[in-house]
Amino acid sequence: MIPDAEDLPEVLLDLGVAHEDINELVALRPRVADDPGVRDLLERAVGAVTRDMGTVGGSPHFPSPPDGGDLLERCFSVYVYVAALPATRAYHRGLGVPDDVSRRTLADLGRHMAVHRRRYGSCGIHAVAWLGLHFHGELYQLGRLQYQRALLGGRSGDGVAAAGLPLTTGDPCVSLHIPDFRGPLSPRACDRSLARAGEFFARHYPEERYEIAVCHSWLLDPQLKEHLPKDSNLVRFQERFRTAWDTEPDDGVPVGFVFGDPALPVEDLPRRTSVERAVGDHLRRGGHWYGGHGWFLLPWSGTAAQGRLVEGA
Repeated sequence: MIPDAEDLPEVLLDLGVAHEDINELVALRPRVADDPGVRDLLERAVGAVTRDMGTVGGSPHFPSPPDGGDLLERCFSVYVYVAALPATRAYHRGLGVPDDVSRRTLADLGRHMAVHRRRYGSCGIHAVAWLGLHFHGELYQLGRLQYQRALLGGRSGDGVAAAGLPLTTGDPCVSLHIPDFRGPLSPRACDRSLARAGEFFARHYPEERYEIAVCHSWLLDPQLKEHLPKDSNLVRFQERFRTAWDTEPDDGVPVGFVFGDPALPVEDLPRRTSVERAVGDHLRRGGHWYGGHGWFLLPWSGTAAQGRLVEGA
């Protein structure tokens, strides 16, 4: 199920894994491949990821990694996704998904390893289940944004229905995600990504009709507008959405995303960029950050839906 020691580095590089992590993962391979207990755990985990490939259902749940707090526990999911890779790529090929889209989507594994190393200084992945969306055929990287095939939840469904659209909880939607290490979140980059997504889903999932995009992120907290210029990329991204937000603060999320570690002391947060200053200064003044929830009608939606939205605005 796992490539041999000579082939494994090439597979890891294709998945965006940094060169500094390669040797550790190759050296760890025998503990995964040769231990019957670990191998059985791996087979069950791969089965959970590849079962019902492409079915929308959220991150697949697979068995917990071996205990121990060591490299094997931190990197067990890397071997799960490496072993699931042939099934995922076969699913993509069956849909006609271009190789570059497949490759860049699955390279998010390496990006998450980079996030782990930035936060903890070691080889590993902490967002283990999240990557199951990629390898289960539910999420694609299309330019600047990621698109998860999903269903409208209660909050978004109620908001969409209240706007006068004939959609409600449980109807299809695409959930937008904003990965780090992908350059600025500029309006042009987002527009190009959305245009590409419209072509992608029409071609590769023609039986699934997507009219609504949703996003659940601290980036939709309206307080950002009080700290950033009105023409900033984040403010202009917010303006695409009809939004609501949580009533309970969640300060660790923006601190983790912006500075790499949610546990950093507020008084020590750097002020190198406008976003760092916005997040840190707001907390230092005693403020809090909240999760935001938003939706908008996708640009490729039908004219009838566009008209209903205008009438209900």
